[in-house]
Amino acid sequence: MTSRLRSLWPLLTALTSGAMLAAAHLYFQRFLGLAPCPLCLDQRNWHWAVLGVSLLAFLVTRWKPGLLRWGVMIVGLVLLGSAAQAAYHVAVEQHWVIAQCDVRSAAGQSLTFDPNAPLEVPQCDQIAWSWLGISMAGYNAIISLLLALASFVVALAPERKP
Repeated sequence: MTSRLRSLWPLLTALTSGAMLAAAHLYFQRFLGLAPCPLCLDQRNWHWAVLGVSLLAFLVTRWKPGLLRWGVMIVGLVLLGSAAQAAYHVAVEQHWVIAQCDVRSAAGQSLTFDPNAPLEVPQCDQIAWSWLGISMAGYNAIISLLLALASFVVALAPERKP
């Protein structure tokens, strides 16, 4: 069971990070109209990294199956970085940490200039959306941490002898 899960794990983490990116870009940003703050964009970068590393691990281990444990472990480390970035964002949202967020624009966001339009820059310390008292960054931290821990379990679990 573990070896079968281990061989599919990079694909599962790629799909999960891909789904999280799709939710952020399509649902929250496009459908709900929530512009991402700079820390949100940093979290997305971590999920792009998870997606890339996961797909690379999946492809490489098709030719070199002996590297599978290492590939899953590396995916877990990148997910741990994602969880840390999201936890930092939660700390900023909760005002446990003071962060000076720089102004960046989301990729694909219209940059037309209207001198009469109010300038609205998303603030990193403001919670734009939450459910059950947990913000988007909070859910990102929870999901990323659980996936990182699961990656380590999958990578380190012993092989079962038939």
